[in-house]
Amino acid sequence: MSNPSEQTPEPGQDVHPSSRRRTIARVLTGLAVPVIAAAVMTAGSPGLGQYRVKQGDTLSHIAARHGTTVKALVSLNNLPGNGNAIYAGEVLQVPGPRSTHNQPKQAPAQSSRGRITYVVKSGDTISGIAKRYHVTQGYLLSVNGMKPSDHIFIGKPIQVPVPVPAAKPKKKNNTFAGRTYADHVVEAADRNRATLKKRKLPGRGQVRSMIIATAKKHGVDPELALAISWQESGWKQRVVSPANAVGAMQVISSTGRFASDIVGRDLDLLRTQDNITAGVVLLDRLTAAAPLDVAVAAYYQGLGGVRKNGMYADTKVYVQNVLRIKAKLESGWNPAA
Repeated sequence: MSNPSEQTPEPGQDVHPSSRRRTIARVLTGLAVPVIAAAVMTAGSPGLGQYRVKQGDTLSHIAARHGTTVKALVSLNNLPGNGNAIYAGEVLQVPGPRSTHNQPKQAPAQSSRGRITYVVKSGDTISGIAKRYHVTQGYLLSVNGMKPSDHIFIGKPIQVPVPVPAAKPKKKNNTFAGRTYADHVVEAADRNRATLKKRKLPGRGQVRSMIIATAKKHGVDPELALAISWQESGWKQRVVSPANAVGAMQVISSTGRFASDIVGRDLDLLRTQDNITAGVVLLDRLTAAAPLDVAVAAYYQGLGGVRKNGMYADTKVYVQNVLRIKAKLESGWNPAA
């Protein structure tokens, strides 16, 4: 903090020429105290190195190699113009450890750092600021387009590179109905969803008719098949869950293979008719093996799981919903009308 006895005029305040004086900070090891002239930092100070230009080098390549900018190199080396006149054999000052080798150790990549604005206070030095923020003096100077001979003063804003936290990878939506699924399952679901999005698919009314016809063909109660499909997808073929349950009947791949073996051909679950066929064939087997409520629960939880563990709480809700929808359909309700 500044000495209370120091009189620092406010911006715009009129100051007599004889008393006009800037509070300047020494750039070496001195403190930021009122002085008439700034001390000079030599080119050999920590944080600066040397690079001997090779044939074919450009200033932009050198800047990138040392984690700095063309503007900073032009400023550090007092290069004419924009620095396009460098020549092979010329030695340039660069941020980083002192070296005469052509392959110096690179400075930290700027891409991993952001910037904050630091306002110089009494007692600050370039070396102290650099140490506090874990950067080299040369890097700090280059970011600010400063030369080693430049001075800092109390109140001067300085751009300081600081690490930027790595962006956290976006989490996949792997949870569905209180269960979490493996990444490869969710990725397969994403691919199927993207494929269906591009296709022209039947509307709800058409899906309803297809379910009724397929259910009658396989001896399944049409209202039961319709109720299952409405609960699962709302009679929409585009619906794909994170568990990769696909389409109007929300069929997973293992069920698709099971139904394919029964009908004697490979069923493509992305095709509406094949999807409905797979779901109806499964219902046919479940209703033949268990009472209606258990068969409905098994469509959701799996018959083995229901027999081993009983109905889970969410399974019970599922069964209630399906049976309620079935009753409404039997009374003439048609949401697609």
